[in-house]
Amino acid sequence: MEIFSSYNLIIEASLIVILSFWFNGLAKKTNVPSVLMLILLGILIKIGLDIFAPRTPDFASSLEILGTVGLIMIVLEAALELELKREKLVPILKSMAIALIGLVASAWVAALILYQFIDGMTMQSAWLYATPLSILSSAIIIPSVGGLKDVKKEFHIYESTFSDIFGIMMFYFLTGGLNPAEDGGVVGFSINLVLTIVIAIVASYAIILIFQRIKSQAKLFLLIAVLLLLYALGKQMHLSSLIIILIFGLIVKNIKLFFPGKTSIFLEEEKMKHIYHDLHIITLETAFIVRTFFFVIFGITIVLSSLLDLKVALISLLIIASIYIIRWIILRVFIGKDILPQLFIAPRGLITVLLFYAIPAQAEIEGFESGILLFVIIVTSLVMTWAMIKDKRKMGTLLDEIDEEVLLRNEAEDALNESSEDMQIDNPKESEAFESSESKGDISSEDQNLKDNFPKE
Repeated sequence: MEIFSSYNLIIEASLIVILSFWFNGLAKKTNVPSVLMLILLGILIKIGLDIFAPRTPDFASSLEILGTVGLIMIVLEAALELELKREKLVPILKSMAIALIGLVASAWVAALILYQFIDGMTMQSAWLYATPLSILSSAIIIPSVGGLKDVKKEFHIYESTFSDIFGIMMFYFLTGGLNPAEDGGVVGFSINLVLTIVIAIVASYAIILIFQRIKSQAKLFLLIAVLLLLYALGKQMHLSSLIIILIFGLIVKNIKLFFPGKTSIFLEEEKMKHIYHDLHIITLETAFIVRTFFFVIFGITIVLSSLLDLKVALISLLIIASIYIIRWIILRVFIGKDILPQLFIAPRGLITVLLFYAIPAQAEIEGFESGILLFVIIVTSLVMTWAMIKDKRKMGTLLDEIDEEVLLRNEAEDALNESSEDMQIDNPKESEAFESSESKGDISSEDQNLKDNFPKE
């Protein structure tokens, strides 16, 4: 039987999507990231293919396309949930600072580790390999923090999104240094950033003004196509294209903020509400599909033998230890003592793999094992899983205590009501006198103490 026939591919792809949907439900109950389940599914598929189909297609070539589209959808999905308000300015700036400092510090320490332990590794290449390993995975974090408090949830959405953006900007800034003719240095990078922001704002306003006047119902995939086109053109111009996606999402979500005063005459609010709602759904669904196939294919391409290398394990554990030590210091400085479970929510994922495959050929080092990548992704995801489960149990214990307290209070009130009814039945006159004296303020101190001892709502 031909495994890669048209109908078999449809069946296989459909089963993967169904399993991914089930993994999402399982992840909500267990706090085990669905990404780990997808990678494991990919590994099992690889084992099956090795047995039944020795000749398999080159899946690795599709990872870059899937990863790029997935990254765009994930950042757009996150931006569509970020509400800009004056009171949120401080949390946004704080999240931005934590993401940037954490990225640079983690990349610096990881580069030193790689430079010391991998033969033939130059410092420039070490920085390029270390940068993907230092970026938080919004693809894992955003779907996983829904059960946290709103403040902590927003912090992780902001931080992981900024980490993705800063990480990509930093990576391509470093790759620019490989070609001195195209490297503009810090000044060139700053000009590039400002130009990207200007283009993003102009393009976002143009898209909104045009699309709210399109009468056709089938326009959302047209909008997605325009965003993908802008991203790709931006990359061709060596711009930080992900900023274009982020700014567009922020403007759509906070549309009234960007059309203040008299400029609101250009805005059709009802149509924009429908566009926002439909765009949010289609972005969510597309991100789910792309993320599913990306991590399954990544699992298929993994070389499992590299995980058994002691040197790979040592380098990976040193990098992982540095991630949490640096994160602990930064969170204590910016947030204080309440840093759980934030300290352990630092997984690596889609963007790490995507940038790893984007390392230029002239910077590649033969001694670098891809097992380091997988080791870091798996361990950081498992640590996050442990922290989320522990936090969930803590929350469950707190809710149990509240429920128990409410139950005791209700029982006490029931006992008070029953005693009052019994007194009225056994001695109606005395009960009337008691109520009359209470209303007049003549109740005795002993009776008052008895009454006060019962809990009140």
